[in-house]
Amino acid sequence: MKIVALAKQTFTTEAKIALDGSGKISDAGVKKVVNPYDEFGVEEAILLKEAGKAEKLTVVTLGPPTSQDASRQCLAMGADEAILIDNTGHEELDDSAIAEAIASVLKGLEFDLLFAGFTSVDDNSAQVALRIAGILDIPHINVVSKIEVGEGEVTGWREADGRTEVVSVPLPALVTADKSLNKPRYPKLPNIMKAKKKPLQTKAIGELGVDLGSPKTKAIKFELPPAKTGANMLEGTPAEAAAALVQALRNEAKVV
Repeated sequence: MKIVALAKQTFTTEAKIALDGSGKISDAGVKKVVNPYDEFGVEEAILLKEAGKAEKLTVVTLGPPTSQDASRQCLAMGADEAILIDNTGHEELDDSAIAEAIASVLKGLEFDLLFAGFTSVDDNSAQVALRIAGILDIPHINVVSKIEVGEGEVTGWREADGRTEVVSVPLPALVTADKSLNKPRYPKLPNIMKAKKKPLQTKAIGELGVDLGSPKTKAIKFELPPAKTGANMLEGTPAEAAAALVQALRNEAKVV
C-alpha cells in the first residue's frame, strides 16, 4: 500500500499576528511549523508504514520555497519523499484553486490512502482536503480519532454529537485527522540529517496546467482585534466595591 500525506506550513498557534503597510498579514520574524492537524496525519501514515501495512509515504506541500522546512520535518519524521508545489506568484489563491493544484499533482501519483489534517490552524477553513477528495472522486472519512486498514478498505472512528461513528470506505480514500488520533513524534538528530538526503521535488504551480484565474472567494480586509484596556480598580469597602461592580456591569458592560 502507498500513502500520501498533505502537510501545510503554518504559523505557530502562539505567533503574534501583525499587518504590513498594505494591510496584509506579515510573516516577518514569525516561526512556522507543520500544521498540527496535518502532523497527526503524517504520524499515522508513518505508524502504518512501521507496522508493515504501507511500503511508501509521500508528503505533498503547497506554499513558498520556505515551506521546504515543513517538508524536511516530515521526511525527518519518517516520510520517504516529498513534493513541494511552489506557489510563488500565486500566494493569494483561494481554497478551490489550492485544491485543484494539489489534486493535479496527486493524479500523477499512485496511492491507496490519502491523509490530511481536517483543518489548518491559520485560516481554519477545513475545505481543501475535502475538495481534493471531490475532485479525485474518492470517498473520505472526516475528523477521525482512530483508523484501521483492512483488505481494500479503511475504517475510521469519529466523534459525533456525544457518540462515536464507525465508518468504512473502499480504497483509495481520504482520511482527515483529529488531534486525538495519535501523538506525533519529535524527529531525532540522525533522522534530521538523513532527511537532507531524501528526495524533495519542487513543482512550480504555474506549470501544472491548472486554471488559477478568478478566485471564488477573496479576503477583502484584515483587522487586528482592539487593544485591551487597563483594568478598572474599584475602591472602598467590600460592600462599596461590590455595589460599584454591579453598577459597572449593568451600565457600562450591560451584561446584567
